Amino acid sequence: MDLHAHTGEESQIRILYHNLLNAWNKRSAADMADLFSEDANMIGFDGSHLSGQEEIGKHLATVFFHHPTGSIVNIVRNVRFIAPEVAVLNAVAGMIPPGKNDILPELTAIQTLVSVKDDDHWRISIFQNTPAAFHGRPEEVDKLTHELRREMQESFRAENSAQGF
Repeated sequence: MDLHAHTGEESQIRILYHNLLNAWNKRSAADMADLFSEDANMIGFDGSHLSGQEEIGKHLATVFFHHPTGSIVNIVRNVRFIAPEVAVLNAVAGMIPPGKNDILPELTAIQTLVSVKDDDHWRISIFQNTPAAFHGRPEEVDKLTHELRREMQESFRAENSAQGF
């Protein structure tokens, strides 16, 4: 994923989202919570609705303590500004379970992140992670899973290339 191919503010929103997923992949509730505004809302994959940075951090710490969590592979679909200091990022994501090397189709998601700029610093105001169930349309699940697998392979190749392999 090239975080620097975009200019200015859009790049900052993409980096914010990347940092969110990176904190998830590191299983760091504190790092994730720090990216949210004090009055943020988060809706989890299971429908949990959390209010405020503190509640989000506590919830994530509990999740990481009690559950083995997988790594996330993602594709940002778009970033659009609905005001100069409010941006919406839409993405799709797939989960690679711990100890596995492939995405589970039933854990793919559509993600929406609303960020707000406060004191020249972007923070997450709303993050929603919705299962990409595509009820009655299994071909859509297959299509999304294939696309995420391709992204996973490209990321792996880029990572190995950067390390000189």
